[in-house]
Amino acid sequence: MFAKPSLITRIVVGKSVGFALGVTGFFAAPAFGVDDIKIRIGMLFWYTAIGAFIAMAGVMTWHPMLKLKLPWWFMGALIGGWMNLLLILFAWEVFAPMMEAAPIFGLTSPWWGVLEGAIIGMLIGGLATLFGGEGPETVRTLNAD
Repeated sequence: MFAKPSLITRIVVGKSVGFALGVTGFFAAPAFGVDDIKIRIGMLFWYTAIGAFIAMAGVMTWHPMLKLKLPWWFMGALIGGWMNLLLILFAWEVFAPMMEAAPIFGLTSPWWGVLEGAIIGMLIGGLATLFGGEGPETVRTLNAD
């Protein structure tokens, strides 16, 4: 079940890394001025979900219409960046004051969250590929015989 290549292994690794990053965000949020427990729990589940999405997307390594390879670093960055873009768009009123209250390296714009999502996505994609493999061979049919 956890042999390489394995979709289950990819998902376990992706969700575990996402959960670890979510726990980090959960406990670090008060340092950035976020005291709302709902937002902190949302961050925890958000990164866990991103980990699952990236892990499952690792099955597709070729885009048939565009005739392009989809390596782990591209898919991870694309999904992580896209999901954080949506998060910033829907929760601007939460992230704008948070970034202004505690600027990291002088970066005060919430749009930097998109880059952060891309970096986290590459991290999750890389670890999921390292431990679980990638491509269609990760999806196997178990024989009942």
